[in-house]
This record gives sequence, structure tokens and C-alpha cells, in this order.
Amino acid sequence: MKIIKYALIAGVVSLAACGGGDESSKASEQPAAEEQTAETPAATPAAEGVVLEITGNDVMKFDKTELRAKAGQKVTLTLHHSGKLAKEAMGHNVVILKPDTDVAAFAAKAVDAKANDYFPESEAANVIAHTKIIGGGESVTIEFTAPAAGTYPFICSFPGHYGFMKGDFIVE
Repeated sequence: MKIIKYALIAGVVSLAACGGGDESSKASEQPAAEEQTAETPAATPAAEGVVLEITGNDVMKFDKTELRAKAGQKVTLTLHHSGKLAKEAMGHNVVILKPDTDVAAFAAKAVDAKANDYFPESEAANVIAHTKIIGGGESVTIEFTAPAAGTYPFICSFPGHYGFMKGDFIVE
């Protein structure tokens, strides 16, 4: 069943990427700058799910500062690391936190959680979802259900990264 679902998604994405080549379809495209800062799913019912992608690099930046989903929607989130450095030197992850979480305190505890991909188990109650740490050229995908409507901060919890690699997961 999952294979069929992913095949359908890939087919739709492929058709959309081909485009019709006419000027009217080009005029309706969003500006590139907006595409780099937001991942907005197509208008789909919450039950259908959304596929989100975000990329981190060797200069401690995510390519997006905003990710979006609908409450109750199945979220498939893929983190790519476009750099070349190993995860021990420049690892990245994505940790989506609950709104009232003290991000600096979470990051301080994450420093001591190297053996657990910089995910402090003591803070699990403050986390919506998280990936493992990956290095240059690697990718990781997780699936979770979007929580209630609201704005949830996301960070990379690798030591020293959270101040630069952050954004908002907006649930509508």
C-alpha cells in the first residue's frame, strides 16, 4: 500500500515538473525566494498527508525557515545534508519542539547527548518529532502526525547549531 502511495506521489510530482510550457502557467509560479523559505503543501485533506523536505549544509544553514502542514495530517519529512563534512564535524538533524519549550535549555541538554544523536531523552516530552544526526551527502526521512494548529519551533540540536539552524513548523 505504501509503495502505491509513493508511486502516485512521484507520478504527480513528475507531471507537475514537466509543465505545459505555455506562458500562462509560468506566470502563476511563485518567486524562487518564497520557495526557499516555505514548504507549503498542495491543498489536500488532512488525511492524505504531506511530504516536506529540508536541506542543511556545511555553513550551518537550513534552506527553509518555514515548514507547513495541516492539523492531523500525516507528515513525511526528509532532511538532506548537502555538505561534504562528516556527521562528527558538521552533523545535522531536525527537532520539532512544542511551542513553550525553552530552546536554549533544550540545546544545552542536547550537548551532553552525543551518544543519542544529540537528542536528550529527558526532554522527550517537549518534542513533536526528530530525525537522527546525518553527515554530508546523507538523508534521513521520518513520519509523524501533525499536532494541533499552532507554530512549533524546529532546530538542529548538534552543538552550536541551534542559533543558526532554526525555523517554524506551522500547523494550520
